[in-house]
Amino acid sequence: MGLYMKKDFIPVLLGSDQNVYGMARSFHMEYGCVSEAIGRGALPATSDSKIVKVVISEPDLEDDEVFVKTLVGYAREKAKGEDAGVPLLLVSCGDNYTKLLARNGDRIKDYFRFVCPTEEIYDRLSIKENFYQVCRENGFDFPRTEVCTYENRAELELPFDFPVVVKPSNSVAYWNCTFPGKKKVFVIKSAEELKAVLEAIYSSSYKDDIILQEFIPGEDNMMRVVNCYCAKNDTTGNRVRLFAVGNVLLEEHTAQGIGSYAAIIPGKDDGLKKRITDFLNAVGYTGFINIDIKLDRRDGKYKFFEMNLRQGRSSFFVTAAGCNLAKFLVDDLIYGKEYGTVSPEPDSCLWSVIPEKVIMKFVHDEELKAKAERLIKEKKFVRQLYYAPDMGFARTKMFVLNQANYMRKYNRNFGRKGYFDDK
Repeated sequence: MGLYMKKDFIPVLLGSDQNVYGMARSFHMEYGCVSEAIGRGALPATSDSKIVKVVISEPDLEDDEVFVKTLVGYAREKAKGEDAGVPLLLVSCGDNYTKLLARNGDRIKDYFRFVCPTEEIYDRLSIKENFYQVCRENGFDFPRTEVCTYENRAELELPFDFPVVVKPSNSVAYWNCTFPGKKKVFVIKSAEELKAVLEAIYSSSYKDDIILQEFIPGEDNMMRVVNCYCAKNDTTGNRVRLFAVGNVLLEEHTAQGIGSYAAIIPGKDDGLKKRITDFLNAVGYTGFINIDIKLDRRDGKYKFFEMNLRQGRSSFFVTAAGCNLAKFLVDDLIYGKEYGTVSPEPDSCLWSVIPEKVIMKFVHDEELKAKAERLIKEKKFVRQLYYAPDMGFARTKMFVLNQANYMRKYNRNFGRKGYFDDK
């Protein structure tokens, strides 16, 4: 734990989920400070914690006017008390909050220090159709893709075979809609199932485009996740302070968790590092970003799925591997430090939200499983929600119940990514 001077900054985290807890844990590990969180409501991940306090729960926080009013009001109250004059370091921990910051940054910039992409870059990289055009322009391979609209859904014909991946183009709008059988992502096996899932989605409030993609074969362990931090303040010509690639062991398999990573070992790929670093510098990206990629064994190429314009829950694997996420923010926005790109050592830890026994049962690659066993024996097994300085009775109980539920969830849901699987 590094030296933290209270007068230097106060971390203010947007959200209250596991991503928020991972960032709060990063701040506490590096600086010994307690973070404050502002979100739509309280979630178990940040409840009963000594390292993060949810100071405001505002159900309408995603409304632009409410968002600005809430943050400005919070900052003004801080300016009246013992923390007057202390910089407020604002960190988005969700797609919705990044979008709000991109739209409203000018209205709160006098109250907070923060970094996020411009609204133009946000729209280019977060809306799926725009992102795939960016991939074409920059030579990034991606799965064969068709765009389904509300208007053309009945006549749509696919130029590739099933199975087909179905996912929203607008993640924020999709997150806020509801319909029976909703999953974060679907893997569809037939035309009949595709018709049913499209009708279900469009029966909800979601009316934006839907992305249909060929399924890239391979289990979860073919997935890779890239995490970067690009500095707001730079005179070197290279904004990319952090580049980390993670080799995924398992993803979540619950309806709302599909595509979220559950266990990761840090990896290394210098070719991928150069391509992505060059791209981020060229577009002038600033802030955290994580990029979902899958290795296609058919041609040996990485296929790009999406770019998430913030750090994610799984990004804590970077802190676990020795490159503390909070430090990149603080060095940039508080201390103005500049340095070259930093990357964690490969195979330096096993990050996980799931118990050891789930990894051992559901990871089918024997070499990867052996690597995980070795890291566990070497006490390099880092669990997202288990942080010894924060493990009071209530959090210990929450963690035990959380872990106990995972084997049941995997036994029931593993591989069930279709719309008809639950019928």
